[in-house]
Amino acid sequence: MEQRVDQRWRKSSYSGNGGEACIEVGSTAADVLVRDTTNRTGTLLTIPVTAWRALLAEIRA
Repeated sequence: MEQRVDQRWRKSSYSGNGGEACIEVGSTAADVLVRDTTNRTGTLLTIPVTAWRALLAEIRA
């Protein structure tokens, strides 16, 4: 079964260089996807939602 990707990729409002050299984040129902803005058709980093939430909680702590 193919997972549907949320086509609304998001970049941090803190991105420098006009947002050209940063990462973007998208999502499926079960995963968070991360890609390089300089190679949008390249490899996606796939992170389970639970791991992403744990990462954000640690960053915010």
